[in-house]
Amino acid sequence: MALKFDTGFDPNYGRGVSVAPGVQRITVRNPSPFTFHGTNSYVIGRDALAVVDPGPDDEAHLQTLLEVIAGRPVSHIFVSHTHRDHSPLAARLQERTGATVLAEGPHRPARPLHIGEINALDASADTGFVPDIALPDGELVEGDGWAIRTILTPGHTANHAAFALEGTGILFSADHVMAWATSIVAPPDGAMADYMASLDKLIERGDRLLLPGHGGPVTAPRSFMRGLKTHRRMRERAILERVRAGDRTIAAMVKAIYRDTDPRLHGAAGLSVLAHLEDLVARGLVETEAAPAIDGIFTPR
Repeated sequence: MALKFDTGFDPNYGRGVSVAPGVQRITVRNPSPFTFHGTNSYVIGRDALAVVDPGPDDEAHLQTLLEVIAGRPVSHIFVSHTHRDHSPLAARLQERTGATVLAEGPHRPARPLHIGEINALDASADTGFVPDIALPDGELVEGDGWAIRTILTPGHTANHAAFALEGTGILFSADHVMAWATSIVAPPDGAMADYMASLDKLIERGDRLLLPGHGGPVTAPRSFMRGLKTHRRMRERAILERVRAGDRTIAAMVKAIYRDTDPRLHGAAGLSVLAHLEDLVARGLVETEAAPAIDGIFTPR
């Protein structure tokens, strides 16, 4: 059965939307092929609040957040990862609220760069971000009427985290699981092996509702994530088939596998293919003369 994505999302720019008891979603007006209609921020609580993913450094979004906060104290700002559409506004929101900023840690690649490798994702990374508190896996942070547990989910980035609203079955899944599309896993910032392991970790949790970083909620998480896992395995098989058919470069594989994809996304698709090839090389299924690279030559083993 094909994985079905839900693209029927209304961002309701400029206001808070109640998505669960005590949870409001505010969507930034930063639509793109990579952000869908925009980045979702979440305000949690009734009296003293928490904010998950304040978003990009956008003045209009800051003002909307402050309107939704409506003068109530904000004790914590949780940041899922350090892409520029999620973390930069944390500093300004902290200035206005005095909240503590929490995240897994600063931005870092999932692996060291190879000799001569240029990180194509540098422009998207918020390399200046440093949280006040670094969150380990399983850490529980309690606020006024709410508690949030950190679930580390590396893959999309090395420092990606999801946040579970304890006792509700709600998980803020950020960019790891989204209803509208698959997550981009692009080396060196991301790693496919990490992503798949994190996906299994969330499947085992059994949450009832996922609130992602872009688009609408995932209302049947376990079956949807199993579909995502199958989708990734199918993509892996397609890449193996292209290698065995004689494709030796990522450009050739992207041309064949992503022929129906928006050409603006072909660069990201190439990095996704690289992520799969890194994993396939590590598992001994594909060979390359040097370390796997976007311009490398790949052969079947």
